[in-house]
Amino acid sequence: MAPDEAVVGCTGKLVVGTRGTDGPGEVLVRIRGGTETFIAYSEEPLIRETTVLVVESLGHREVTVMAWSDPLLEPPLGGDGGAR
Repeated sequence: MAPDEAVVGCTGKLVVGTRGTDGPGEVLVRIRGGTETFIAYSEEPLIRETTVLVVESLGHREVTVMAWSDPLLEPPLGGDGGAR
């Protein structure tokens, strides 16, 4: 099966944590107006409920992911909201 390039760049939540190089987990991704699950591989172990970014489609509903936090939702460094 060919890679699914539509999933690359999407974010999702792990429903089963990954074990890094020891094995995959499972990710739920919002895509095509709904949600779909994919087998998820990562370089480092990631726990269940981690928000991830899909960085590669491997085909056969398998993807490579990395931990992700939306920079637009994160508070600015320093914790003072940028006030001066």
